[in-house]
Formats: sequence, structure tokens, C-alpha cells
Amino acid sequence: MKVVLFDGVCNLCNGAVNFLIEHDKEQQLQFASLQSDFGQEVLRRHGLSTQAYESFLFLEGNRLFQRSEAALAVLRYLGWPWKVLLVFRIVPRFVRDALYTWVARHRYAWFGKREACRLPTPSLRARFL
Repeated sequence: MKVVLFDGVCNLCNGAVNFLIEHDKEQQLQFASLQSDFGQEVLRRHGLSTQAYESFLFLEGNRLFQRSEAALAVLRYLGWPWKVLLVFRIVPRFVRDALYTWVARHRYAWFGKREACRLPTPSLRARFL
């Protein structure tokens, strides 16, 4: 199981999900909002807040990636040229995560917020948990 967990009301996060759907040519990734029952259970299981959504998460099997590690882990499932971005692994994690946290803190102000979580189209429903 390879599941991208995202803030369902965040426009930046929804844009990232759209990008991943478009570029995951082999359709290996599934998606769930952090607000969904599945997302809430993952958060509880890993001791994370079920109210404040500070990070994009990636669940690969039983392993949960957060912040920049989640973004880099997801890149492995995208084709060329996106995999080349894995070169950012050479940047120390504390630097990547600081930048990630700064953007996350301002995401609603910069990109806006929806009134409710996104609903998948009928053609994408099977990819959403």
C-alpha cells in the first residue's frame, strides 16, 4: 500500500494531489485526506495530531514518511524527469524540513483553503481511500 495523505481543504495540497495523479503513470499511488476516517486512523496510530495538519504524509506499507521525506519518497513513483528531484536528498533533512515547514505554515494565506475536502471524480474514486 502506497498512500499519500494530504490536507483535504488546502488548495496547495489538492494541487499536489492533482500533479501526482497526472504523473503517476503506473497508478501506484492511492490518496486519502487527513480528515478522512482512514487519515484519522493513520494519524492516531502514529501518535500525530488529528486536528492540526502540519505535514503531507506518505504511508508505504507500515512506514510513515513526513514533511520533505514524504515528498521525496513519493517522487520514486513518478517517471522522468521528476525522479531527478531525488537529488535533493543530499540537502540535510533539517534544512529541507525547515523550508517545508515555512511553506506549510503559509500555505492557506498563499494558496487559499476550500470549504470542504475534495471529492474524487467517479473515474478516480478507486484511487482514494
